[in-house]
Amino acid sequence: MNEPTNRRILLIDDTPSIHEDFRKILMPPLEQNQVLDDMEALLFGARENPQGPTFELDSAYGGQGGLTLLEHAMAEQRPYALAFVDMRMPQGWDGAQTIEELWRVDPNLQVVVCTAYSDYSWEELLFRLHAHDRLLILKKPFDNIEVQQMANTLAAKWEMARRASLQTSHLEHLVEQRTQALTLASQALQLEIDERKQLESQLVQSEKLASLGQLAAGVAHEINNPVGFISSNLGTLGGYFNQLQEMLDAYRQAETATGAEHLEALRRRLDLDFLKEDIPTLLRESKEGIGRVVQIVKDLKNFSRVDNDQTWQWANLQQGIDSTLNIVASELKYKADVIKHCTPLPDIECLASQLNQVVMNLVINAAQAMGPERGTITLSNGVEGETIWLEVADNGCGIAPDTLQKIFDPFFTTKPVGEGTGLGLSLSYGIVKKHRGVISVSSELGKGTTFRVVLPIRQTV
Repeated sequence: MNEPTNRRILLIDDTPSIHEDFRKILMPPLEQNQVLDDMEALLFGARENPQGPTFELDSAYGGQGGLTLLEHAMAEQRPYALAFVDMRMPQGWDGAQTIEELWRVDPNLQVVVCTAYSDYSWEELLFRLHAHDRLLILKKPFDNIEVQQMANTLAAKWEMARRASLQTSHLEHLVEQRTQALTLASQALQLEIDERKQLESQLVQSEKLASLGQLAAGVAHEINNPVGFISSNLGTLGGYFNQLQEMLDAYRQAETATGAEHLEALRRRLDLDFLKEDIPTLLRESKEGIGRVVQIVKDLKNFSRVDNDQTWQWANLQQGIDSTLNIVASELKYKADVIKHCTPLPDIECLASQLNQVVMNLVINAAQAMGPERGTITLSNGVEGETIWLEVADNGCGIAPDTLQKIFDPFFTTKPVGEGTGLGLSLSYGIVKKHRGVISVSSELGKGTTFRVVLPIRQTV
């Protein structure tokens, strides 16, 4: 075993002669030390490197003085490896109290109790100090070899305990570093997994929207043809009715001039006056309906990017909201009251007609979410930095969690067959994404649903 580096010893005893004896034993002159080495070799076997006078001994004649020396040593970071403590010291602390005070300052201090007679039994002393592994007893009168062997053994034990503590601290530090590294790696892995899931979800959504775009291009082309000739026919029919109305007016004049009672009776039976008023209304409503179909077709074409002449313009979203509410008023009037919490909005760079379609889809969805009782739809908006936001909230039936994640899928609908195409929210999702915006939804069954749209004020080139 290598020689321990700490050979510092503290002796606490109220008898001066004991200090002199310890000094002779632990710090003898060199020639006397050789004699002790020879005796040790005779008893325990020869050593290649006999032990030299390397102990450093400090003396105190009472417990308080010993504590002061220990405190100074600890402050200077030069701790004692062990202490020899007399048990019976009439002045001040006895040995047990002294050891307690020493261990409060340095729990690693090895202690040898020196006593000829103690006020405590060995069992009582161990029970009081709770230190079987740091406490030895040396009976007076003691043997010189016994003292030196105790000093060597306990100094070596102190050094081994110190090295073990350092090694343990080092291992704990390594474990902490590895734990932190594993934690960071785990967090990075989880982040990568989450990002990958999000990218996969976005990819799936993009593929669905791309499929819808291809379908929309074909549908728009097929619808445009019949819509075109229906619109043309309605225009022609309106012209024909105007001509017929002129003829009917002429017949009315002839009826009055000739007094043809049978014509008057026929006019009343056919309610000709009502037909003259109602037919223009029917024609106008039919044209408006065709106009809405044409607009939907245009939105489908815009979504599928069939047309390349789309022009981004600065427009006020609030104006679009107001006009959209007017258009869907008939859809809302029997189902919900509309409450607006709107603030002035700046103009934004957008495709205004498409954003109007988004608003229409969200408002109609909110109306259709109402139960048998009349509900409330609340529209709110505001500005946050370089974005504006719009919320459409209802107090309807809400959306189940398993359904919530599918509502932006093309053709997904919870409505009965024939009552919904499942395109409204999917189109809205595509339009908002085209504007580099975000559309999100939160819902709770039985309480309602809120859609939130966030759009940038300016589009980047």
